[in-house]
Amino acid sequence: MKSFTAGLLGGLLLAGVAHADVFISVDAKGSYVLSNVHRPGRHYERVIREPEVAQVSLDQQPQMIAARPYAELVSAAATANQLPAALLHAVIQAESSYNSGATSPKGAGGLMQLMPDTAREMGVTDVYDPKANIQGGAKYLKRLMTLFDNDIALAVAAYNAGPQAVISRGGVIPPFAETQRYVPSVLRQYRRLQGLDADSPL
Repeated sequence: MKSFTAGLLGGLLLAGVAHADVFISVDAKGSYVLSNVHRPGRHYERVIREPEVAQVSLDQQPQMIAARPYAELVSAAATANQLPAALLHAVIQAESSYNSGATSPKGAGGLMQLMPDTAREMGVTDVYDPKANIQGGAKYLKRLMTLFDNDIALAVAAYNAGPQAVISRGGVIPPFAETQRYVPSVLRQYRRLQGLDADSPL
């Protein structure tokens, strides 16, 4: 458990959520249940504790965020959807490396790699329009945050693998190699953009 904690959880920053403790448990199938929300009926071990005063407000993002590409568009989308701008930047970095013309083999497009059905549902008609793409991606991510009770790890996993992949497994990060790499990568970048060393203890 300690080696897993050091390798995966060392990069987590669950700021912007009311209680920023991080809990981990192992389910009956041996899958890790990683959460910043302590769910009734499960035995969790708290592996990271953060005081509530460590919360980062939406208007206190560090200067390094302002220097990122599309900073103004990301800031507007973050404010509109009540999300940390750092989280949106972390997702964009992982999804497209800020390439607004990126297209995945599965047909996802734009900065936040919206699938056609998701884009339509979010009201995005042109996924390669940076403003529309970021707004649509932020709206979708906010929906996932709401669906998973502000559990950032699960919302990010659902953004990558689809919400049903998380729900059908009882609220754990799906055992897909891509998703297992994606979630800690996004959360490490999120931490860096908050101005903290991704590998330092909390």
